Amino acid sequence: MKGRFAVREIEYLLPEEIERRSFEIISQELQKREMILPVEEENIVKRVIHSSADFDYAKTLCFSKGAVPAIKKLIRDGADIVTDTNMALAGINKKVLADFGGKAHCFMAQEEVALLAKQRNVTRAAVSMEMAAAIEKPVIFAIGNAPTALIKLHELAGKKGWKPAFIIGVPVGFVNVEAAKELILDSEIPHIVNRGRKGGSNIAAAICNAVLYACKKKQGSGAQ
Repeated sequence: MKGRFAVREIEYLLPEEIERRSFEIISQELQKREMILPVEEENIVKRVIHSSADFDYAKTLCFSKGAVPAIKKLIRDGADIVTDTNMALAGINKKVLADFGGKAHCFMAQEEVALLAKQRNVTRAAVSMEMAAAIEKPVIFAIGNAPTALIKLHELAGKKGWKPAFIIGVPVGFVNVEAAKELILDSEIPHIVNRGRKGGSNIAAAICNAVLYACKKKQGSGAQ
């Protein structure tokens, strides 16, 4: 087996240098593949690739018109983030979010959610979205696992007087995943959605963090 694979030179980097080097490699790979990203979307797509090592996201991540300025404004104005998994919740930089006045939530593990879901014969994700809709401030929904969360949000948005401020729709899987994403893609709700089966909690968190870091960087530079 020796000699079958090319031996790559080991790079000895400090922890803070690893991410910078990773993004350099991603930029080089995109250039080799002749993939040119819109300037506003570039950092988000690159962070998703960084989280997944999957360059397909450069083709399949879909942004509604004005999505990036819209989600950045929500963060700067103190919007909360609601996830559909504790994994996504753990991955979001809550300190940076708090600096802007926002808070991250996940209701999936609450006993009340499990009880209501069982009584009504629906998913916990659907019940969680109903609970999140009661938050009395703008909410960014970061959905990386449950297509039923997207379906419920689409349903709730059809009711008078409420709609999600923004949806990050990147659930992963095979059952109802693509159809649920298409509901959001075809809606007027501001969104970032990954078309197809791919996604995951790590992708949802990566998108949130890309926006948070961009807002923090702009805040630090004193730019308006």
